[in-house]
Amino acid sequence: MAYSEKLAERIRKALAGLPVEEKKMFGSLAFMVSGKMCLTAGPDRMMCRIDPALHEQEVERLGCQTVVMGGREYKGYIHINEENLEHKEDFDHWIHLALKFNKRLTAS
Repeated sequence: MAYSEKLAERIRKALAGLPVEEKKMFGSLAFMVSGKMCLTAGPDRMMCRIDPALHEQEVERLGCQTVVMGGREYKGYIHINEENLEHKEDFDHWIHLALKFNKRLTAS
């Protein structure tokens, strides 16, 4: 299943002016900021990489789930349903958290 073009475009606009590289990964479009995975646009959801210390409180928000791959939960990685990102303030909240954490990471 292809990623949401609408969501990808919203993320592109939010990251305008930053050093961003786009990569197709896991059926999604990943947005690498300063060489580090920051966000992805999936078929019907966005994935945000946030501070793991904030994970438990943020995953409680409506439409959020912990990212699970290979049966393993990834703390600090949260999927947000696209329908729960329709309001600008909700979308901006996740962009802010992802960019804030991204600044603390080193590129691999």
